[in-house]
Amino acid sequence: MRGMSDKVIPLADHRYAATVPVIPAFAAPASGRALDRLDRPLRDLRISVTDRCNFRCGYCMPKEVFDKNYQFLPHSSLLSFEEIERVARLFVSHGVHKIRLTGGEPLLRKNLEVLVEMLAKLRTPEGEALDLTLTTNGSVLAKKVHALKDAGLKRVTVSLDALDDAIFRRMNDADFPVADVLRGIEAAERVGLGPIKVNMVVQRGTNDHEIVSMARHFKGTPIVLRFIEYMDVGATNGWRMDEVMPSSEVLARIAQTFPIEAMASNDVGETAARWRYRDGSGEIGVISSVTQAFCHDCNRARLSTEGKLFLCLFATHGHDLRALLRGNFSDPQISAAISHIWQGRDDRYSELRGELQAAPVPGERRVEMHYIGG
Repeated sequence: MRGMSDKVIPLADHRYAATVPVIPAFAAPASGRALDRLDRPLRDLRISVTDRCNFRCGYCMPKEVFDKNYQFLPHSSLLSFEEIERVARLFVSHGVHKIRLTGGEPLLRKNLEVLVEMLAKLRTPEGEALDLTLTTNGSVLAKKVHALKDAGLKRVTVSLDALDDAIFRRMNDADFPVADVLRGIEAAERVGLGPIKVNMVVQRGTNDHEIVSMARHFKGTPIVLRFIEYMDVGATNGWRMDEVMPSSEVLARIAQTFPIEAMASNDVGETAARWRYRDGSGEIGVISSVTQAFCHDCNRARLSTEGKLFLCLFATHGHDLRALLRGNFSDPQISAAISHIWQGRDDRYSELRGELQAAPVPGERRVEMHYIGG
């Protein structure tokens, strides 16, 4: 089969290093069970459909970096819906059962429901429909829920870092009201885009006093509120360890008001530890990506909006699948390249965080959250 070298080549977005994947000379057909070097299966694909967002949250896209002069990717650099569907279909043949559309803010991508409809038609090797989900800041969700539901989207996850309007506006740094996000959540619930999850990134000294208020608001509903430790993704958010509130402290604060107990996980590779209120009035989750690494069973791959495949949220290097999609390569060739990439994966950044923070690789830049999604 035709091959390509793995040298670094210039791309539309040269800020992140990427290589053109090697296509193995001999490759078995996809088996539905690709395993990496640590025997982790490929089950979850996160697809970023845009690098743009209408919020300027300090932990993701701080305004002082992502200002009016910031150069986002031109539309010609983005994968088309047809290219996304093609590569997603190949990932499904290797074992992916869940696809999450993300961004940036994915609902800013024009006609996104068309892509949703295309992906909703995919089936696993066992003939099952995919778990097709979307993460959004909720700003335009109320306007989009019917089209997304009709297109085949299963459920949504909404980012919401505070209920207090002043705090929320300060954190999104776009003067966007919290009431509009809450309306989006209510609209998603009405049309059946659930179970809905709400993600709150907790920063000590910024919004940690909102923890109990958030828990109280969603308690007694089918919505699962999840608290996420402030992560050191990328290099622009000014991350400091003293702003991280460990999940153990979050749970302790909630337990002072609402008795809770641990629950069993739903699935291998689940990022959130599950808890429930003892009175049966709901469930919460904590994602402890800083204090309790879960790399050992991570089964996620991430595809950037311009077709770079990253094997870790904290990666410094990607694999340029767009070069194959826009080159003269067949589906079996691209499928073989994907399998080769995953089989070589040994990423476990969170388990090695202290060591890697102390000794970063010269000249390498970690991928930013807005570019690859959460």
